[in-house]
Amino acid sequence: MGSFFSQLAVDAHDVNKVARFWCEVLGYDVLYDEDGYIEIGKEGRMPTLFFAPVPENKTVKNRLHIDLSPVDRDQDAELERILGLGATRVDVGQGDDVTWVVLADPEGNEFCLLRTQLPDAAST
Repeated sequence: MGSFFSQLAVDAHDVNKVARFWCEVLGYDVLYDEDGYIEIGKEGRMPTLFFAPVPENKTVKNRLHIDLSPVDRDQDAELERILGLGATRVDVGQGDDVTWVVLADPEGNEFCLLRTQLPDAAST
């Protein structure tokens, strides 16, 4: 194996707000918070998310995004939970016949909520 996916870096205008959102969505903890940079994850496990401050807001559709799978509830229940945390539904041209839901975090970064429910990965 040549490389291991260890971290996803995310540019953010409001690092604290976006990092808090993703901590709630993923059940992650803040691992590093210094000089405006925040890393979140589970201690000793990868990948982590690393938020870096940038002065500009997001302006175009992401070319790379996160796909989430529900763990302890079905897609509808998880969708309601994530919307309650501040996500919004977005249309990126996905059509009405897809099994996933396209959402955006508080700064507009798109991500997908899949229908497939996975076993609790946090316990492995």
